[in-house]
Amino acid sequence: MSATPLAQLSEAGVSIWLDDLSRGRLTSGGLAKLIAESHVTGVTTNPSIFQAAITAGTDYDDQLADLRAAGRSADEAVFALTTRDVRDACDLFADVAAATDGVDGRVSIEVDPRLARDTAATIAQARALHAAVGRDNVLIKIPATVEGLPAISAVLAEGVSVNVTLIFALDRYRAVMHAFLEGLERAREAGYDLATIHSVASFFISRVDTEVDAQLTTIGTPEALVLKGKAGLANARLAYQAYEETFSTPRWQSLADDGARPQRPLWASTGVKDPAYPDTLYVTELVAPGCVNTMPEKTLQAVADHGQVTGDTITGTYAASDQVLDALDAVGVSYPEVVEKLEDEGLAKFEHAWGSLLADVETALTASA
Repeated sequence: MSATPLAQLSEAGVSIWLDDLSRGRLTSGGLAKLIAESHVTGVTTNPSIFQAAITAGTDYDDQLADLRAAGRSADEAVFALTTRDVRDACDLFADVAAATDGVDGRVSIEVDPRLARDTAATIAQARALHAAVGRDNVLIKIPATVEGLPAISAVLAEGVSVNVTLIFALDRYRAVMHAFLEGLERAREAGYDLATIHSVASFFISRVDTEVDAQLTTIGTPEALVLKGKAGLANARLAYQAYEETFSTPRWQSLADDGARPQRPLWASTGVKDPAYPDTLYVTELVAPGCVNTMPEKTLQAVADHGQVTGDTITGTYAASDQVLDALDAVGVSYPEVVEKLEDEGLAKFEHAWGSLLADVETALTASA
């Protein structure tokens, strides 16, 4: 094994993606440096990331001035600003994409979060984003809502690569994988080269612990308190078990025989929220072949500085992980209620960030030149 923890993580089969993007990262060479020195092979974005990037500093002022002169609306301007960043990032990762046959070197951009409950509108914007970015290594992010599932299949069926986001529940994750398989089957019928269609499924980690730990603290019994910090990892490990099961079926093998690549599990929300836990918890404890771990730079640096990657920390944990969820139920924590609340909160958070971004951009567009 290599000496550095990030190299060890990569050698263990985990793709390291950065959960952040801004024009400053692109123009300063900061992102290029992470690719060259920190084994970063992809980028994920979300509405909150773009809201923070575009509303801070002056990096976007020149393009905003051009958009103002062209009479663009706030929605049109945000579309232009974000697709430009993602296009430039795709170009930066082009060599990584070529070296990995498109498996890595991926950059994600999310559909407008206000469309998460509208299947047809999600499909339409996924097409528009894909066309506007115009790069083979882009991933279009679609939330894993009930309404998002048919959109996922429809977009994949048109040969568009997809990052399915905001997955919290194991049952929903299984439905996401089913939507992926259906999309590939339809793409095959339409004559697309399945080897060119890629997908990841973003399973959220730390937010599960944040919600469950709060409930366990309120319950306050010794049986409850001993379970703190265990739900997020258990949930993710059982997701990996579901991944292994789905991608060992005859249905999948038929697609694989025609060149399809599996939809990889991606660990998202990996920044530790509770300072009582190790800051590398959701990285070093979620190591297995074929995963992606997307990290904020703070977590990436923590892994580089003192992460200990000892090999596969998922496979073989399934029975113990089941026991954690059973124990949570026994002390009064409802798993179905937790994951439903987290999906609703996740959508609300992204909608709020998008609304704030639109308001700020509207202000910039109406300001004096």
